[in-house]
Amino acid sequence: MKSKTHSHGGNGHDTDGASATGGGGGGGGSCSSPSPPPSPRRHSGISHCRRRLRPVKSISNRSLGTLAAGIMTRRSLRYFFLLPLLYISGLLMCVGPFSAFIGGPPLPGSVYRSHEVFRHLWPAMESDNSSAIVLSSVWKYKRKLREHKACPNLSALHHEQFASPGLNGFLIVEANGGLNQQRSAICNAVAVAGLLNAILVIPHFEFHNVEFGDIYNEDHFISTLDGYVKVVKELPEALMEKHNYNISNITNIRVRAWAPVSYYLGVVYPILQSEGVVRIAPFANRLEMSVPPHIQYLRCLTNYKALRFSSSISMLAKKLVNRMIEKSSRSDGKYIAVHLRFEEDMIAFSCCIYDGGKAEKLEMESAREKGWRGKFKRKDRIILPNLNRVEGKCPLTPLEVGMMLRGMGFDNNTSIYLASGKIYHAERYLTPLKTMFPNLYTKESLATSDELAPFMGYSSQLAALDYTVCLFSEVFVTTQGGNFPHFLMGHRRFIYDGHSKTINPDKRKLVLLLDDVDISWRTLKEEMEDMLSESDRKGIMVPRVRKINRKTSIYMYPLPECRCLQQSMADQIDQIRHSE
Repeated sequence: MKSKTHSHGGNGHDTDGASATGGGGGGGGSCSSPSPPPSPRRHSGISHCRRRLRPVKSISNRSLGTLAAGIMTRRSLRYFFLLPLLYISGLLMCVGPFSAFIGGPPLPGSVYRSHEVFRHLWPAMESDNSSAIVLSSVWKYKRKLREHKACPNLSALHHEQFASPGLNGFLIVEANGGLNQQRSAICNAVAVAGLLNAILVIPHFEFHNVEFGDIYNEDHFISTLDGYVKVVKELPEALMEKHNYNISNITNIRVRAWAPVSYYLGVVYPILQSEGVVRIAPFANRLEMSVPPHIQYLRCLTNYKALRFSSSISMLAKKLVNRMIEKSSRSDGKYIAVHLRFEEDMIAFSCCIYDGGKAEKLEMESAREKGWRGKFKRKDRIILPNLNRVEGKCPLTPLEVGMMLRGMGFDNNTSIYLASGKIYHAERYLTPLKTMFPNLYTKESLATSDELAPFMGYSSQLAALDYTVCLFSEVFVTTQGGNFPHFLMGHRRFIYDGHSKTINPDKRKLVLLLDDVDISWRTLKEEMEDMLSESDRKGIMVPRVRKINRKTSIYMYPLPECRCLQQSMADQIDQIRHSE
């Protein structure tokens, strides 16, 4: 029997900061917003080659003195020019933050004035009769499609890697975090099981009090991985009896974040062989990104094929997608999906200030105390809201998202799906967005109360509904980072031939533009069109990936390793349309 989750975000959209568990916040120096999982640490390469030392010819004292004088002269000249440059650059770097400390004039972009800009621009925006952008032609850049290679054969590789062809024992992991942090843990667990040639027990979810089967289709997961990694729903009776039917009695290995393959083979593997079962908890980001190709393939197979949402989630999610397609008939069934992180806990965690005055200040202080119990009142914690805004760390308001999209050329006939938890003061903050885009929908407006009832109170299931509708949108807009857009952008690259089709705004630039209350509509439009073009260009970018030397996330940049599994978007849309 699952129990309900009462998370602050109300939707299970992953962040690395704001959560009911108080797991975010970073260090005590500043208050920062959640961001995608950090890249794996770089390990310095140490040469193991032996070099023969060559004998050095003797040098006279006079020669040494001349040589030393020449070196000192060159160094002195270098420092003579370098030191003033360092001094000036240091001043430039410190002037901004220092002015925030001493209460000097506000930095450009540091104060929320978007509501004033909107009042100034709305007449011009409303009367703008220039041709709107067509959704089917938003994305100009295309990737050159390469021929799909055959996927690797893992059975042959296992025989080469392990002396014993049999399985080595059972692996138990506990996945923590929200929907997509759990997804990352599951994919990594399959990879580790493949690496150790172990039997994987269906992962347990540490938080949110839900079972694997509440979110994912267990039977599909097991059958898809069959032949690659053996998966079972529970430990055999003999092993459970040996550990007094208490999983916590099983040896738990505390693995550090981004652990290399060598650690699992050198430390975990011997324990697995001797005891027959090991447990790893917690298991978030416990495997580095750089792994052998056949292990990387297991991540791809798990993420894009084995992890299918449970039938109850899939059925409703497909209905929502179809309803959005029907409501977007003016644009040939194409729509925009916006992932909006403007929930109360998200704003509180960001430490940003908007236009709510004293009432907002009191509400945010109360939310921070409720969610993080004094963490933000520590003496060593410095909170600089204005600096956070300048650095692009503040969640975008619905108003700012609306102005950005209208500036990019999307008109008021555009259908928009809003993926979000409970919006802070929704009636007040959503009104301008609805004014700019009347065809605004959410899962609550698309589904009936009876359809949503089984999922209410379960943040991960609600997030899964949003994830599916966002996945099949023509344009996806991310506004605040976190695991939700991190995984979604990768998934979209996978199904859209390498293009994420995502608007990822330059928030540092945006806050400067929206700081100018006299900005013209024409100027804002030009800047927003450039920002859309930049998102288009970056959408097809693929980082360089060398063999066993990947520094970027396979979940955000799945190509080229996952290419052999790709299926055309047309086939997937067809499945959605005919599965209801």
